[in-house]
Amino acid sequence: MPPVTMPATAPNVVVNKRRDSSPRCSESNEERSAKRSVVDSLRPHDTTKHSQAPLQPSTDFEADICNNLSATGLKSHSVVYNGSPAYLYEEALRNEKGTHITSTGALAAYSGAKTGRSPSDKRITDEYTTNADVWWGPVNIALAESSFFINRERAIDYLNMRDRLYVFDGFAGWDPKYRMKVRVICARAYHALFMNNMLIRPTAEELENYGEPEFTIYNAGEFPANRFTSGMTSATSVSINFQRREMVILGTEYAGEMKKGVFTVMHYYMPKRGVLSLHSSANEGPAGDVSLFFGLSGTGKTSLSADPARNLIGDDEHCWSDDGVFNIEGGCYAKVINLDAEREPDIYNAIRYGTVVENVIFDSHTHAIDFDDVSITENTRAAYPISYISNAKLPCVGGHPKNIILLTCDAFGVLPPVSRLSKAQLMYHFISGYTAKVAGTEMGITEPVATFSACFGAPFLVWHPQKYASMLAEKVETHDARCWLINTGWTGGKHGVGSRISIKYSRAIIDAIHNGELDGAAFERFQCFGLDIPTAVSGVPSELLNPKTTWASPDEYDATLHKLVHLFNDNFKTFEDEAVEAVLAAAPRVE
Repeated sequence: MPPVTMPATAPNVVVNKRRDSSPRCSESNEERSAKRSVVDSLRPHDTTKHSQAPLQPSTDFEADICNNLSATGLKSHSVVYNGSPAYLYEEALRNEKGTHITSTGALAAYSGAKTGRSPSDKRITDEYTTNADVWWGPVNIALAESSFFINRERAIDYLNMRDRLYVFDGFAGWDPKYRMKVRVICARAYHALFMNNMLIRPTAEELENYGEPEFTIYNAGEFPANRFTSGMTSATSVSINFQRREMVILGTEYAGEMKKGVFTVMHYYMPKRGVLSLHSSANEGPAGDVSLFFGLSGTGKTSLSADPARNLIGDDEHCWSDDGVFNIEGGCYAKVINLDAEREPDIYNAIRYGTVVENVIFDSHTHAIDFDDVSITENTRAAYPISYISNAKLPCVGGHPKNIILLTCDAFGVLPPVSRLSKAQLMYHFISGYTAKVAGTEMGITEPVATFSACFGAPFLVWHPQKYASMLAEKVETHDARCWLINTGWTGGKHGVGSRISIKYSRAIIDAIHNGELDGAAFERFQCFGLDIPTAVSGVPSELLNPKTTWASPDEYDATLHKLVHLFNDNFKTFEDEAVEAVLAAAPRVE
């Protein structure tokens, strides 16, 4: 349905509904046709403010939107509601500097000075109803309620100065039983299109009966925070108030803050309902068997979970309920640096009309994207609906996982390519969330550097990691899931000496897990970590399975292994206060 514009005698409000939506009113087709003609003649992009009497909406639907916004303190004279991609393209191209259409039809947007998340500027409001739940510390930095309200007022004031606002109502979570209604209020069409892709888009009936949102994001990212406000350390602020169910963004236009803000919100509310929230990808085999993949950047999580023989449930954020798993998101937010059509055809082919590409460089004449150009940032991204992936499972839900796969890229070269984990070991390695940076990735790094991120997603946790680990262990035991640790890193020596484990071998290991080969395999005990490693895997050279045999010097291997053991133990001291005894007993030890 075309945008609905109020008569010229009232402030110009545009309610942009989805094509398959219909207003809650009794007007006839003839009346609607007449309104379309009026709309076409008035041109809905006219954002001139008027001084006439207050708006009198012509439908109950429009009245609901206006009243809801008014109750938050917003007094915008023009609102685009759940705008179609085509309309948001027009708005972004007309009003936002640095916005273009690429040769494949995607919308290229520029996020300004911030081209990545600002985790050190994230704050959780310290208020009495939820402060006992939060894992306070460097991940969840406390913010006084008074400071949250200052930030909120600052955001509302800025949004009220804009000629036009964009509102998107969507869902977080594909399972209707657990999904959350999320409203995004922003000043950039690019942000609205981004969240149109990343949240789950309501059907016409769902939008008709949407009601009140359960969480609201106020994105005033073009306007800075006041650095003199208590609790602020820069002009950027991403603050969440769980009691008010609100998030306020100031000083950053990077759209990923909204995506991960929603994930943080789900990380809080879902465990309260007995649902485990997870930073993972998920796929499903032909027999309905589900696998979860956990891994930090560079571990191969995206590549290994993108299996042409299996359907993709989701690539990043999931929940595990008593009914099975479901994707939190309606889209994918993929890195596109060095993107190649042959290596990653699904992502490459998804960059088309409706997709948002961020901070990319493209040819000024052809508008073809140069994925290798990092002039703006190495964190170039594409946000697209998950339906753009050819083997995506829709709706994005599945049964209880049969396999839990933890991925690590061990640049020290001492962990085996595949290990079987006990329940206690799963909890320990899940809480640890280990991978390693390699020499050359950052200035000053000449040796592998261990990186630990609790639950493979520490920046988004709200509760103590032990809560998520205990819930995971309980579900694994209840549903008899098999647990694995897969190293996609180095063998035959550390980075610079050994070689990277071929992704061909990693895929063969994943296949052996999925086809049941490893269920009946023979295993041997791996030193120090106490892991079970198979003695044979189809398609994988047997000498690779025990990493010590690949090193030229067994003594040097032992010394490097012991170093990694100490790094694990030092990292886990942070979690010892709430870790259960079985998890503590699963820690590696120097033998």
